[in-house]
Amino acid sequence: MKINKTILIGIIFILLAGVIFLTDSLNPIIRPITYLFLMGSSKGKDIIFFGLLGLFLILSQLSRKAIDETKYLIISIIIGTVSLIFGILLEVAFRLQMGIGLNTVFCSMTNGMSSTSILHTHLLKAILGHVLTQIMGPFIQSGINTGVGLYAYVPSLAFLVILLLPVLFIAIVLALQNRPWPTTFVSAFFSSCLLIGIIDGGMFATPSYIGLFGLFLVYRNGYYLNYIVGKILKDEKLLNENESNPPAYRKFKKARYYFNRFLVWFVVIAVIALRFTIAFAGAEPDYYTVDIVNPSDDIDLGNMSIEVIDYSKNTDLNKTTYHFDPSYNEMELINDLKVPLNNSCEYYTVSWNIFSYLE
Repeated sequence: MKINKTILIGIIFILLAGVIFLTDSLNPIIRPITYLFLMGSSKGKDIIFFGLLGLFLILSQLSRKAIDETKYLIISIIIGTVSLIFGILLEVAFRLQMGIGLNTVFCSMTNGMSSTSILHTHLLKAILGHVLTQIMGPFIQSGINTGVGLYAYVPSLAFLVILLLPVLFIAIVLALQNRPWPTTFVSAFFSSCLLIGIIDGGMFATPSYIGLFGLFLVYRNGYYLNYIVGKILKDEKLLNENESNPPAYRKFKKARYYFNRFLVWFVVIAVIALRFTIAFAGAEPDYYTVDIVNPSDDIDLGNMSIEVIDYSKNTDLNKTTYHFDPSYNEMELINDLKVPLNNSCEYYTVSWNIFSYLE
């Protein structure tokens, strides 16, 4: 493997990940950019993203032997899709195991607050976070949320899902071989987003959308991406290299041709519509229901800025249920509750209210 521009750029991205880990000086520059595609970017996500992006670019130059990169791209898309579906099934299994509603956000208060829901799952993140803290706990900074508080509640089946990640990584590396440089770069970008989305967010998270459908876009329209870049840059070498591998559907009749080219966009719209359908169907607009399990005796939520409508205690389950004013923003409520409930309960759940984001 000879050092070339792609490898050098990959090394720069890995060094950037190291700088972000060691200092916060680049956050004002990096965070507004990564926030757009990493769904609420954080320091941990930024480090993983640039580290993966750099590593994929370097490994894309691993071999110049004949490899059916399209076959491995399809395999990557399939494994990525299966991983995301399993992530949702794990959330369902977890909620059945815990006896909590499907339309709630679960917030563990063990080892710091860690949350998870069907719309944004962190169960797989909890496993990797546990492993990470065991290996390099003293070096993990406070600004990086590993989700380790959820580890004690993760269903055992989740460990089998984790085994898909190294298989997906290998398939992606093989899919990146021998591609023209434009699709090498965008495939590395989409692959990094996909892995982050599987670990942190799940099927309905922005990085998952971008990663999975981005790879599908490369599979369907990689030829046209290379063609457009080649035309803009007037790169005859790129155009000639690209023309040697045209898509098979270019020979189809017009209707079938457009179906093959633009199918990815219809799938994207369908999945986004499914996400909002689930969010609205599971919403509880009349009030927030907050269940606090194994609370201590000194909990006082009366000083919060949100109105408490009523509350009740279930001594058999050692659970206190509060109903809060629905006009409060859901995310703010979840985050505000962690202050008075810190070291004061085992966990709490908050019902969904997507309508609070529309006010």
